[in-house]
Amino acid sequence: MSPQFEIQLIAVIVAVACSLPGVFLVLRKMSMMSDSITHTILLGIVLGFFMTHNLSSPILILGAALMGVITVWLTETLSRTRLLAEDAAIGIVFPLLFSIAIILITRYAGSVHLDTDSVLLGELAFAPFDRMIIGGVDIGAKAIYTTGILLLINVTAIIVFFKELEISAFDPILSALLGFSPALIHYGLMTCVSLTTVGAFQAVGSILVVAFMIGPPITAYLLTDSLKYMLLLSALIGAANAILGYQAAAFFDVSIAGSMAVMTGLTFLLVFIFAPHHGFVSTLRRRNQLKLEFAKMTFLFHIYNQEGNERNDCKASVDEIQTHSH
Repeated sequence: MSPQFEIQLIAVIVAVACSLPGVFLVLRKMSMMSDSITHTILLGIVLGFFMTHNLSSPILILGAALMGVITVWLTETLSRTRLLAEDAAIGIVFPLLFSIAIILITRYAGSVHLDTDSVLLGELAFAPFDRMIIGGVDIGAKAIYTTGILLLINVTAIIVFFKELEISAFDPILSALLGFSPALIHYGLMTCVSLTTVGAFQAVGSILVVAFMIGPPITAYLLTDSLKYMLLLSALIGAANAILGYQAAAFFDVSIAGSMAVMTGLTFLLVFIFAPHHGFVSTLRRRNQLKLEFAKMTFLFHIYNQEGNERNDCKASVDEIQTHSH
């Protein structure tokens, strides 16, 4: 496989793997939680490195995933006190944990190849250089297999627990009444989000992870009212954004991750404006139609009320109808 094809394949896998759990984040109105997790997992990676002194250790992945769950728990703990709204709680927890990670890196890991810029921005162009070699045979870029495993985990989890995720997303109270544990489902979903973020951020960076995790789902949200179709559309839109973003980056010779994020935003903007049922243009058209229908009904209502009035009141009635019709 050529490096160009591998880069696009990795981007497509990451886009689909991120968009699937992102659908449930959007439905639960927790979109900003993904931004929080993608930054705070850096603290888990740093702490894992201090324990193992090995950037390739699986302890780093475990620590990052655990830190993502801790971020969710701290945010919800603050939110449940009723002293802070959830967005305010995110605004406290996310900068605190991320700043601690930055301080630890600059103070104790300055000579280690653990760059905060690469964590945030990522560089897909370097992904093909990290090869998966088994028995002396090069079978492709390592990121293809790591992100592919994440995609498989997310797809399997959604298929197996689709009913539980659907009910808890739309009606947590009903979910509890039916015997499903909303807390267990919630933290299971957050664990999937954390694992996906950890597995994807090294190749594409946290900014692109957030773009793929939220952009395609909210775009699909404007196109359908079916959860199954929303999941499918999110995956397709994410894959299309990845491919088109790469082509745009190659054409203009700009950042691949940045181009993909911009393409995600442009796709959402087009759908936001021109979506057939929930787009801005269609909504504006419906509002104008409702205004016209209301004016017609008002006109007919006035005519009905004036039936049987004396002839000398007709001129006043006509004037009143004209006034209301304008």
